[in-house]
Amino acid sequence: MMSAPTPMGSPGRDPAQLQLARDVVLPALCQAFGAALARFDDALFDRAGNAGSSQLLFLDAMRELRRRRDEIAAAFAAHLDQAWAAMAAGVPLSAEATLSGPAEEGLSLIPEHVLESRLAVRNFATVLLRDFKPVLARLDRRLGWLAGGIELDADLDPVSPEHLGVAIHHAFAGCELAPEVHLVLIKLCERDMRAPVGRIYEKLDEQLAAAGVMPQMGASRRPLATAPAAHAAHGLDDLVAQRAASGFETDFSDEEQAAPAWAQRFAARWSERRGHMQHLAGDEGLPGGAPAGPAEAYPGQQGMLLEALHELLQQTRHVREDATSAAQVAVGQHRPLSQREMMSVLSLLQATPSATLRAAIGEDGESLAQRLKSEVLSSATRLGVDPGQTRLDPQDEDAIDLVGMLFDVMLDERELEGRSRELIGRLVVPFVKVAMLDRRMFVQKTHPARKLLNSLAEACEGNTGESQAERMLMAKVEEIIERLVAEFNENLAIFLTLEEEFRDFLVQHRRRVEIAERRAAETQRGQEKLEMARNRAGAELDRRIGDATLPPAIAEFLRQPWQHHLTLALLREGEDGASVAEALGLGDGLLEEVAEARRQIVGKPWLQAWQPVLAKVFASVGVHGDAASAAIDALHGTLQGIAESRPELQRALPELPQVALPTAPLPETSAVELGGQVDTDDFDNADADRFRRMEIGNWLDFVDKDGKVQAGKLSWVSPISSRLLFVNRRGVRFCVASPEELAVMVRLGRLRAHVDDGAFDSAMQGVIDRLDPGSATLH
Repeated sequence: MMSAPTPMGSPGRDPAQLQLARDVVLPALCQAFGAALARFDDALFDRAGNAGSSQLLFLDAMRELRRRRDEIAAAFAAHLDQAWAAMAAGVPLSAEATLSGPAEEGLSLIPEHVLESRLAVRNFATVLLRDFKPVLARLDRRLGWLAGGIELDADLDPVSPEHLGVAIHHAFAGCELAPEVHLVLIKLCERDMRAPVGRIYEKLDEQLAAAGVMPQMGASRRPLATAPAAHAAHGLDDLVAQRAASGFETDFSDEEQAAPAWAQRFAARWSERRGHMQHLAGDEGLPGGAPAGPAEAYPGQQGMLLEALHELLQQTRHVREDATSAAQVAVGQHRPLSQREMMSVLSLLQATPSATLRAAIGEDGESLAQRLKSEVLSSATRLGVDPGQTRLDPQDEDAIDLVGMLFDVMLDERELEGRSRELIGRLVVPFVKVAMLDRRMFVQKTHPARKLLNSLAEACEGNTGESQAERMLMAKVEEIIERLVAEFNENLAIFLTLEEEFRDFLVQHRRRVEIAERRAAETQRGQEKLEMARNRAGAELDRRIGDATLPPAIAEFLRQPWQHHLTLALLREGEDGASVAEALGLGDGLLEEVAEARRQIVGKPWLQAWQPVLAKVFASVGVHGDAASAAIDALHGTLQGIAESRPELQRALPELPQVALPTAPLPETSAVELGGQVDTDDFDNADADRFRRMEIGNWLDFVDKDGKVQAGKLSWVSPISSRLLFVNRRGVRFCVASPEELAVMVRLGRLRAHVDDGAFDSAMQGVIDRLDPGSATLH
């Protein structure tokens, strides 16, 4: 039990209260883990029954867990004890640093199953952090206050889900488990521990408050259990407000609702143009008066932007469409389709898109906006509406125009092919409905619909399904789009729901990408170390023998086993390693003995001092025992034959195993080929210097010879060659270049700064550029 409440005015270390808190939380967490562990036997048995050829792996895991149960529980508790003791001492332990292990020189190759385990426990932590965010935020502050005013967060709080994940990782680290079983166990921990851990957090929070530890933070607020029902019962704004009241992050701050960058550029350009037109008209308004447009429903900056878009669309429509287009029918007695009729027609197209609309999505040339408008008017006949007597309302026409052009730009300029293009194209009709219901989508950068589109486009772009991770991602994209198409009527809340779900999935995918990035960096570093070792060994060989004429056995020994052994020693130990010095000494000593033999020195015990090192060299190429002795005897006989002028004593080395020397890596294929006639010394030093200072994580756009753009992230800079490694969005290496080579790419127009406004904003900028080419000069 916690002690009676005591008033606390300022933070200060209180060992007694900390010990009481520890006694409340740590045994409870260990008990929750132990209870989950006790249920794993049944869970694994059930899995074994459905595991097919993997059945034995699960049965073996059951025996392993029974045998090591006490060790597993002790390892879990040991980490939590260590983390709590560190906090109590005022030096809280980082969960991430502990999970990643001790820092090593360079990058070491970590086994795949260890990386997968780390990823799985990070996912475990992500789920719990999301579910218990409010109470964890309070515990961070209360425990930090109690420990002397230190600042805690998810990484440093000793009982946070991050540290629980590390404890789980350590608990199973010593077990002999198949990788797939290991991941199943971590997932079972998430399933079985989530609810009890949440209760433990709430209990600790309540008892700390009752003990007078920052009681002003107020009572605990649990997330609404009825959130899914709220999605269907309320509109988007209601749902956002409800989630904010429940402790959820909504990302709808005033600052974030500011217009995106393209809109601000467009607004500046439009204000300049409108002022010029007003000056020519000699009036306060535009000639003929500006239409009311959509600004009435959206006051302020958003309304002004929407009105400007409306005017721009009206002014350019006659240029974009011919006189026979669906939107240009004579107004006369034609009535506009009502919003209810529009929604009904769009719902029909959403459920069963026409063949011509699907074809337009698959083609580069046809305008989606015009095709959509034609489809809407022709499909109205299915509702009993005479298309010859109806037309589109101007604002509905704006919505179709903007969405159609937005998807035209996105499908033209993004790397979307095949299945990716088809899936993104299925979003066209739902987004027209969103544009009609809530035009803020175009000018509010945190609108859930545009955030969902950004995430889906990121997942699809360049995704060819080559790896399992890519196929899993595409399957999730397809699931999200299928649900949106099937469930979206006129309730925008579904976009918030699906965006949150897909965002959580992307978090896991990006962690897999991080593993791929690390693998790419490890591979590149290994190749450069190999290249460096091979070059150094070759240089040492050339320096010793050059053009000299050596006895065949001696020359063969130096060029094959000795050079191979030296290369491996350089790889293992670096240039200053003891084995490297030993190998170089052997080379020098052997050549010195050749020189002595040529001076007719008789009776010298040839190679006696080098016997142990020679044995190591021959062992490195797979020659041992009697075979190694025979090879050394051949070298000895060669030296003795030279000294005694008896050529018959000289012998060739026995046939050695065909052990290939390490070879240099293949030249890296860059995203950009510079061309055969390019002077690679012709570059701007300022550009090269900028690349030398470039920080890890920054992106650049690489442009190939056909003008296709691929974004590359700086993932690693070689400490050996200073070359920069760039990976694509899936963490795959695609360019390794020196700062000077990158500067040449800049001069050739093959490399430029990357502006990542998201797929939606980038496409909207493209729409504005097509509607108003003069605006392109502003960015």
